[in-house]
Amino acid sequence: MSAEGGTKAIVAALAANLGIAASKAVAFAFTGSSSMLAESIHSVADSGNQGLLLLGRKRSERDRTPQHPFGYGRERYFYAFVVAVVLFTVGAAFSLYEGYHKISHPEEVKSPVWAFAVLIVAIGLETFSFRTAIKESNQVRGEQSWWSFIRRAKAPELPVVLLEDLAALVGLLLALFGVSMAVATGDGVWDGVGTVAIGLLLGAVATILAIETKSLLIGEGVDPQTERRIIEALESVDEVDHLIHIRTEYMGPDELLIAAKIAVNHDDTAADVARGIDAAEARVRAQIPEAKLIYLEPALDEASRTRVEETRKPETPATS
Repeated sequence: MSAEGGTKAIVAALAANLGIAASKAVAFAFTGSSSMLAESIHSVADSGNQGLLLLGRKRSERDRTPQHPFGYGRERYFYAFVVAVVLFTVGAAFSLYEGYHKISHPEEVKSPVWAFAVLIVAIGLETFSFRTAIKESNQVRGEQSWWSFIRRAKAPELPVVLLEDLAALVGLLLALFGVSMAVATGDGVWDGVGTVAIGLLLGAVATILAIETKSLLIGEGVDPQTERRIIEALESVDEVDHLIHIRTEYMGPDELLIAAKIAVNHDDTAADVARGIDAAEARVRAQIPEAKLIYLEPALDEASRTRVEETRKPETPATS
């Protein structure tokens, strides 16, 4: 994911959510709708989410230190995890509590015109934000399905914004449904039902984001297709006979660690092996630009090692 694309989507979502949160708060003040209050809190939480994503991106750009020799790239994963676990969970818990309260003690929706007007405006703003996130994601998604993109993306910002905006749009429709039913039937229970549905939606999105960002925090390697490209690049060098084993891990969205053991010819000199390693690293980086850290360990394969050991064995004197 490009830095510009990710930042553009985050800023668009931040601007939309701030405007939506203000309009929903005004609507709640005039209507007393719990759906409006839940959606207002949701939008405030979303605004905090975007702030945390921007903070994580900024902090991840710090130079590496002796205490953190591989840098701070995973700060982006940490703040995305905070977004999922803390802010989304708080939003879900608050919505569920408000919904339960409204169902237990239903109240008539006041000034429904305000609620409908704000919901329509909010849906328009959220649609703009969601469209921006989709447009930016399409630039890096390639042929992947949307679910595959969310599962496999190494940069967390776009998947987080996509799911946030999707949850916000669906939540607005649920709030619209709850308010409409409450006005049509005169039963405030429907307002509570809409609020509970919003809480369940936020809880589901929080769970998905927590699972995916947790996996990134623990450490993920490249996908099978990328690994094959790395292996092909390594084995395309004359001095590399074949790959023995390889390990990969993303230290951050834009920094990939590759550690591999390569088999070299036993007749090669140390200078030949060094040139081969340099050439192999250059070819991998040409194929995988994010491969910033590459450690290659030369070794003899079992067949070559056996041949070398046999040539070094002293001859056994013949016995009469």
